[in-house]
Amino acid sequence: MKLSALLFAALALPATAADVDEGKRLVEEKRCEACHHNKTLGDAKAIYLRKDRKVTTLPKLKAQVALCNSELNLQMFPDEEEQVVAYLNDTYYKFAK
Repeated sequence: MKLSALLFAALALPATAADVDEGKRLVEEKRCEACHHNKTLGDAKAIYLRKDRKVTTLPKLKAQVALCNSELNLQMFPDEEEQVVAYLNDTYYKFAK
């Protein structure tokens, strides 16, 4: 019982600066913004900032990062997906954690 409580507490911890920095590195390495540039026909960051964006909650952001990882065969591990989520949320979305 104590182990499951510790695991739950660990999962609920907010992202660290290291997570955000690593997420930024992964976004650059996986060339996420090159794909977004093609979708927006211009400013790659516009996909995060547009008023009609599909990502409106933290769970939706996590799902979208997982979808991109799967669909584009980016080969990120779950912890790397979380780092990308931490970076995107810290930089653009600002969802409560």
